[in-house]
Amino acid sequence: MSDPLAVAAVTIIALLVLCAVFADAIAPYDYKALNVRERFAPPSFVHLLGTDNLGRDTFSRLLFGARIALFVGLTSVGLAALIGLMLGMVAGFGPRWLDNAILFLFDTLRAYPTIILALALGALLPPGLGTVILVVVLTTFSEYGRVARTQTQALSAQEFIDAERAMGASPARILFMHILPNVLGPFFILAAINLPVVITIEAGMSFLGVGVAPGTPSWGATLKDGFDYIRNTPWLIVSGGIPLVLVTLGFTFLGESLRDVLDPKLRKER
Repeated sequence: MSDPLAVAAVTIIALLVLCAVFADAIAPYDYKALNVRERFAPPSFVHLLGTDNLGRDTFSRLLFGARIALFVGLTSVGLAALIGLMLGMVAGFGPRWLDNAILFLFDTLRAYPTIILALALGALLPPGLGTVILVVVLTTFSEYGRVARTQTQALSAQEFIDAERAMGASPARILFMHILPNVLGPFFILAAINLPVVITIEAGMSFLGVGVAPGTPSWGATLKDGFDYIRNTPWLIVSGGIPLVLVTLGFTFLGESLRDVLDPKLRKER
């Protein structure tokens, strides 16, 4: 509570989670309900954030879009972090040839820009959340893997690891009992910072038409509608951008706060 960034992060993230969980109760309208007579309506007490080109309530669609954003963000980051953690620890603790092979895999995947890979997979796979998650995992797990590899190599040279080897501990025990707990701290920080990036990737893919299926209340779909009809109303693109800004601020503040707590070298003096 003494850290303003932590308080701001918890407040923003808590509001986002509450909006996603209780969207059915909070939303004043059905996000699929059409009302052509009220298309492009400006913000008012009837429609808090106005309506889109089909007369659908923008506020209701953004509330349900929070569910998609959180689902894609948490699932993608969780899978990418798990895959990267396992491969990174094996690369950092294993023989040199295995380390080189895994690094080659990391470098190969990172060579493809996210949007280019998204467009390629979008042409092969049907649009949907599964495609979005697959693209995000393929383009981000190598970042976690490099962090895990670096941390594992640094810890492997420590004296307490040499003592474990001298006592006959197996490589699996050393990895999971001694190295893994010391690697998780930086992982939590990286995951918190990457969550808004992942949510933005989902929004960008939906904006380009290779993300969620048409009609899904995604924040990226709202931005696309706002861009397509910006001559009719500016409120759509403004409303679609506000949640992305808030999510980025919330999780960035959370990552900064976690860094201060989990990394003693960077912890602020209180």
